[in-house]
Amino acid sequence: MGTLYIVATPIGNLDDITYRAVETLRNVDTIACEDTRHTLGLLNKYEIKKPLMSYYAADEERGISRILAKLDKGESVAYVSDAGTPGLSDPGGALVRKVREQEHEIIPIPGVSAFTALISIAGVPGRTILFDGFLSPKKGKRKNRLKQLLEREESFVVYESPFRVLKLLEELKELAPERKIVIGRELTKKFEEILTGNAETILDILAIKGKIQGEFSILIYEK
Repeated sequence: MGTLYIVATPIGNLDDITYRAVETLRNVDTIACEDTRHTLGLLNKYEIKKPLMSYYAADEERGISRILAKLDKGESVAYVSDAGTPGLSDPGGALVRKVREQEHEIIPIPGVSAFTALISIAGVPGRTILFDGFLSPKKGKRKNRLKQLLEREESFVVYESPFRVLKLLEELKELAPERKIVIGRELTKKFEEILTGNAETILDILAIKGKIQGEFSILIYEK
């Protein structure tokens, strides 16, 4: 039987990779990744030369079949997402389920994630935090899900792109104007920024900055 390694990679700063992750990537037979060009930058930094194969959500079924074919031959495969810990907001979960069904070994190689990085600097009260990933790009679905999350007792974290973050904040301003928010923009990267306040305060800050760039991790807490 083969072995699948689920390998966490940096979310921005390429130095944020573990020794174990580097050694794993050096020793597997194949590396599966969302975007081979993106992953190649990481591998080049650490002088790792291994065959790459793509595995992404739009071609999930074919990607799983190709990975299983290698595992069936007794080979080892590492799966990495474009950034962070696989399985949180990428097709890693579907891959793990199928590989487990075929009784191949699965080994996690832990590391960073935007979710845990944000929580570490948020100072959020309580111990329970809900992770909901990316909300729907469709206004109605996004707003309905946001209402559901706001009705819960837990703090929660969502991810958002620069193209929709203002819409999300406008909806939070309407639905929960007093809720406290912590935003991590471009976490671990050169232009990393932490923003805190309610939705209106953060909208004002972003308005001053002008063009919105970067990926956003957003924590909403205190009902």
